[in-house]
Amino acid sequence: MRLPTLDEQTLNADQSAVVDAIRSGPRGPRAGATTGPFGVWLYSPDFANPAQELGAHCRFGAALPRDVSEFAIILTAKRWRAQFEFWAHARIAIEEGIPESVVEAVRTGAPLQLDRPDLALVHRLVTEYFETSRVSADTFQEALATFGETGLVDLVGTVGYYGLVSATLNVFEVELPPGVEEPLA
Repeated sequence: MRLPTLDEQTLNADQSAVVDAIRSGPRGPRAGATTGPFGVWLYSPDFANPAQELGAHCRFGAALPRDVSEFAIILTAKRWRAQFEFWAHARIAIEEGIPESVVEAVRTGAPLQLDRPDLALVHRLVTEYFETSRVSADTFQEALATFGETGLVDLVGTVGYYGLVSATLNVFEVELPPGVEEPLA
């Protein structure tokens, strides 16, 4: 990592409050609050806390099924080649029910075989957005009908939030845990 990893024993009060907020929230008491993007964001506690709260909403409070959110997250991590994020969320996506073959296809860029219309729609929406910086009227209307207003806002917000996470991980060169190979080419 381009910044020194912070030692939990030497955090200032504001940094410790962010770590406590992360671990007392839905990520749980064993959350890696000084690793991944959090390890960078702790250098700016006033940024870190609202960012981690938004992330908690995207992962645990969105008006979307958890597998749909995780699928959007791995698509975003792949787009930005965020190694740490893809590694972390590929496992979660599988735990939430995304087939391993789908996760592997996203990882390698192989054609996706999606049996579920909602996942195919997420893939189309996210891919359109990444390719054109827009979403067609047809895709928008289908997503609105499928996910509702709140769900669609949460979906787009999740993609945006994990773009922020990816930028953090990539710019600060956050490393994977020791012994873990980079999943993305």
